[in-house]
Amino acid sequence: MKNQKILSRRKFVRNSALTLGAISIIPRHVLGQGFTPPSDKINLGYIGLGKQGGILSNKFISNTDAQIIAGSDVWKSKRNAFEGVVSGFYAEKRRQADYKGVKTYLEYQKLLDRKDIDAVVIATPDHWHAIQAIDAMNAGKDVYCEKPLTHTVAEGRALVDAVEKNKTVFQTGSMQRSWDRFKKAQEIVSSGKLGEISKVLVNVGDPAIAYDLPEEPMPKGIDWNLWCGPAPLLAYNSKIAPQVVDKYPDWRDYKETGGGILADWGAHMFDIAQWCLGMDKTGPVKFMPPEDPQAVRGLRMLYDNGIEMVHEDFGRSWSVRFIGSEGILDVGRSFLESLPLNIVYEEPFENPSKQFDDQNNHYQDWLSAIKTRGETICPAETGHRSATVCNVANIAYWLGEPLDWDPVKEQFKHNAEADALLKRTQRKYS
Repeated sequence: MKNQKILSRRKFVRNSALTLGAISIIPRHVLGQGFTPPSDKINLGYIGLGKQGGILSNKFISNTDAQIIAGSDVWKSKRNAFEGVVSGFYAEKRRQADYKGVKTYLEYQKLLDRKDIDAVVIATPDHWHAIQAIDAMNAGKDVYCEKPLTHTVAEGRALVDAVEKNKTVFQTGSMQRSWDRFKKAQEIVSSGKLGEISKVLVNVGDPAIAYDLPEEPMPKGIDWNLWCGPAPLLAYNSKIAPQVVDKYPDWRDYKETGGGILADWGAHMFDIAQWCLGMDKTGPVKFMPPEDPQAVRGLRMLYDNGIEMVHEDFGRSWSVRFIGSEGILDVGRSFLESLPLNIVYEEPFENPSKQFDDQNNHYQDWLSAIKTRGETICPAETGHRSATVCNVANIAYWLGEPLDWDPVKEQFKHNAEADALLKRTQRKYS
């Protein structure tokens, strides 16, 4: 009965979008410019209300296709702040009689129990992503989940299986795929304008390290057991979980809760490499770490077609360089450049990079797919494969030995030690 109600709600939202206006008795011009009838709205719940959750709430809060009605976080102060900001915005900007406010929860499962929530946005630390996303899908919700999609390869495959089982509309937060600059890079590489690609350089940060921060006094207002969740119960330190967030916390650096900046930014830049090379459903087959066991750059990866991808600092900000027989292409968030220049720009421009400033709307892409039940620009399988590159790269750095990877079976060849790192033992936290 529960699943039937959820499916009925999904069908209702979809049909209301397809029959646009047919169910609106009151004309839209009477209701006000930009008004979306309640029947058309997608009700959103947020899991994780920290810095990234706040950024994502800003992406959706003014969208008239959706409304935020719930949030969940282990910090009481963040729940209160989220409730105030969201409710205040709707009260001031929309003045909609149908909006009944936002409610927040300590335990995300209570949010998922609400039948009026159609979809959830997950912006928790990486070690929580798969568990919360799968729980959400099993509760009948569509999902937007931040990158890197999962903490381990085994979690990623379980998540993709849950998407298929539940027919979920899923978007991975690798939003660069929606940006004009990266779309143009994908077009150039895939069209053969660079000739035969021999090498790709990916400049992102360090692999993950073991947690080593000293214990600090526990602040009031946080459920630390729930923050750690399936991870080991770590010594509290404000660097990974600050009460007041003025920059991104450092939990990303540690293997217990993240994948290092290698995975954090790799889920953006390895993702672009995978996309441009047409490798969205596969990945490299060999991972060869540098000889120096202390090195944090120099990992070489080989695709089955002979293309080499290297984790290397080539002197630019986090970005990707494609090296082909006919030219070189560099792409990052603030540049798209090629040698020769006419690969990207067919005529001179005073400031050519301005051509590709449009970031489009990764978030509307998801909402539109929810209404049509179509596929997003970065679905779960794609997010999983990009996260897998990062996860396996970390394993190669940790073990310091060459690894043969089977992207079909998603396991290593003849290496039980490496295979053991494809999954994790989850702590019992409740």
